[in-house]
Amino acid sequence: MNIKSYIGNKAFYKMVLSIAIPMMVQNFISNFVNLLDNLMVGALGTEEMSGVSIVNQLFFVFTLALFGAVSGAGIFTSQFHGKNDHDGIRYTIRFKTATVLILAFIALLVFIFFGDSLIGLYLHEAESTENLELTAAVARKYLNIILFSLFPFAISNIFSSTLRETGQTVIPMITGFVAVFTNCALNYILIFGKFGAPALGAEGAAIATVISRYVECAVFIIYVFIKRKAYPFLKGAFRTLYIPKDLLKRITVKGTPLLVNEFLWAAGMSVLSMSYSLHGIAVVAGYSISSTVVNLMSITFQTLGSCISIIVGKLLGAGKFREAIDTVKKMFAFTLFASVLVGISIFLLSKPILMLYNTSEESKMYAEFFMKTVALTVPIGAFAHASYFTLRSGGKTFVTFLFDSVFLLCFAVPLAFTLYYVFGLSIFIIFPIIQCSDLIKDAIGFILIKKKVWVNNIVD
Repeated sequence: MNIKSYIGNKAFYKMVLSIAIPMMVQNFISNFVNLLDNLMVGALGTEEMSGVSIVNQLFFVFTLALFGAVSGAGIFTSQFHGKNDHDGIRYTIRFKTATVLILAFIALLVFIFFGDSLIGLYLHEAESTENLELTAAVARKYLNIILFSLFPFAISNIFSSTLRETGQTVIPMITGFVAVFTNCALNYILIFGKFGAPALGAEGAAIATVISRYVECAVFIIYVFIKRKAYPFLKGAFRTLYIPKDLLKRITVKGTPLLVNEFLWAAGMSVLSMSYSLHGIAVVAGYSISSTVVNLMSITFQTLGSCISIIVGKLLGAGKFREAIDTVKKMFAFTLFASVLVGISIFLLSKPILMLYNTSEESKMYAEFFMKTVALTVPIGAFAHASYFTLRSGGKTFVTFLFDSVFLLCFAVPLAFTLYYVFGLSIFIIFPIIQCSDLIKDAIGFILIKKKVWVNNIVD
């Protein structure tokens, strides 16, 4: 094995980081604010934190469904960008628009009519009835308010994804910064009743989130209107929903598995979270703390994975297959290196960061355990993450569907429930086993990447 083939030169890393850093900053700001949200809501009590966490798990399914919807068309956007085909990009924008609006409407109906039932799936600690009732009440109120953010959030995804797929990562970063700053400031004011505002608790956090979503959407719309000459592919993009029949079919065939994958993966993660909630409300709170901290610390390798689809997709669209193969090697090495540093950071900071939380000691104990377990298994997940985006860049969306959500729903989730109901194992054994199950995905991903099944141009 030639080690040098996995190490890029200065120009390579400069190119990668020029795309990655704005995305990292955007994700860091967003996840940092999530951490602050977590801390502020956590100050209200374990039940409040758990109630908000449950709704965020449900909303996570919608978020990932949107991601899948725009990413399916986004594969074509990246390759059309490589060909400098503005008409092609315009058609992908229309596809995204129709899809995300339909998804937002469906989500609205589901949450309105089935919200209580979905929340109830996470509540299992029968010996603490009063705690369960308070947690359910907080979750219901929070969900009722957060529903107003569905449509602006969906629209923002159209702009942010398209700009990133065409190499414009700075604007989504700035827009994200404005949105999260708004969210953070309003959280402080509305949760605790500062500057004369009423102390609304968890409901204040929901109102802050809704307002920040509208601000984010407004900033995108205003920006692209002012700078419309700089983005010729936006001209007439929203005048009609017309898409050539052949292209519509191709996007649908390639994009549907990705949409279904993201939806099922998010649903699978929510069900997995439900399996953890069988161990008690304290586990729900601890898992919420852990997930927030881990997401903040993991943005480096996660963003590098996303960069693979942007950089490699553009190369594949331009027909530069040899360069794409070489780029994937270097991106994998860079991603794994970053994941090791992330794992070390999570492990060292897991205990100190819990000192910021005003929640039960039991919840903190679970959170520390979850974080240290993740810290030791970060490279396993990073390799699977990079494999997923490499396969996706070449249009292998059905393969990624099997690789990602089918694996989660047909293996990891049943395994978690089986270990609890059949073997009666504790969360201290179940969680590490589930984290290590990605080793199977790593093996499959390694084989598929090595066979170069992803080396395809899908826009010619």
